[in-house]
Amino acid sequence: MSSASRWQWETATAGAVAGFATVAAMHPLDVVRTRFQVNDGRVLNLPTYKNTAHAIFTIARLEGLRGLYAGFSPAVLGSTVSWGLYFFFYGRAKERYSKDREKQLSAGLHLASAAEAGALVSLCTNPIWLVKTRLQLQTPLHQTRPYSGFYDALRTIIREEGWAALYKGLLPSLFLQVSHGAIQFTAYEELRKIVVDFKSKRRRTHSGSADTVLNSVDYAALGGSSKVAAILLSYPFQVIRSRLQQRPSSEGIPRYMDSWHVVRETARFEGIRGFYKGITPNLLKNVPASSITFIVYENVLKFLKLARTNEKLA
Repeated sequence: MSSASRWQWETATAGAVAGFATVAAMHPLDVVRTRFQVNDGRVLNLPTYKNTAHAIFTIARLEGLRGLYAGFSPAVLGSTVSWGLYFFFYGRAKERYSKDREKQLSAGLHLASAAEAGALVSLCTNPIWLVKTRLQLQTPLHQTRPYSGFYDALRTIIREEGWAALYKGLLPSLFLQVSHGAIQFTAYEELRKIVVDFKSKRRRTHSGSADTVLNSVDYAALGGSSKVAAILLSYPFQVIRSRLQQRPSSEGIPRYMDSWHVVRETARFEGIRGFYKGITPNLLKNVPASSITFIVYENVLKFLKLARTNEKLA
């Protein structure tokens, strides 16, 4: 295997491990966020929560641990596959753009690499996220037969709604993945350059690489900071996607017909606040989660590099 191909698979492996660790730690907040996002105040089969803490305690009391971890299987699968594919496509795009150019890519090329990776990941994983959303929204108030799990949900959706239903919410998902990932990774790469340069100057060396200069605390700060910027700018796309991916009524009538319908109805009845419902649990989940992800990703990558170096020396 060539060194370039091995590097791509190393980044994919690091991303997949990071994604699993992130989901396992933060899933209850993901359930709360999804339920806040779709609650427009006009549907009776959705519970109402006062705030994030009240939502967690209410779900735990009424639905138990199963409720807090509703949709966990597709969340693990989706996050692991998404992060693995994202870092893989992102690494390949950066490698392609870096040919015949200076060693460090510009912010614009980091943006293009992240946007390209986000679009490809969205196309691959939309059915998984749709199932996850449906499972998280199942409550004791639902009137339709609940899905028993991931595979039952897939079979039922295909049987009752057709294959096209698996790609509901794809348009906002594309906008979300491209804009969110592009903002996050561009911010991460640019902040990392600044921190590496700053710490290298303090050490009075100009040859320091990120591997030798940065530690886990740095990666946590960089991951969290870049995530806040991405969330604030792209969050409305998450709300639109979640509302589109709700299960139709028992008569088969969807709550919203398309993205524009969601935008119109949300703006009309809820105003700008409607597009930011659930942002508190989202920040609580994703900022530390992003820190965990980048710590795991960078350290797994270091481990794989070290293993490769030792293999060459052996």
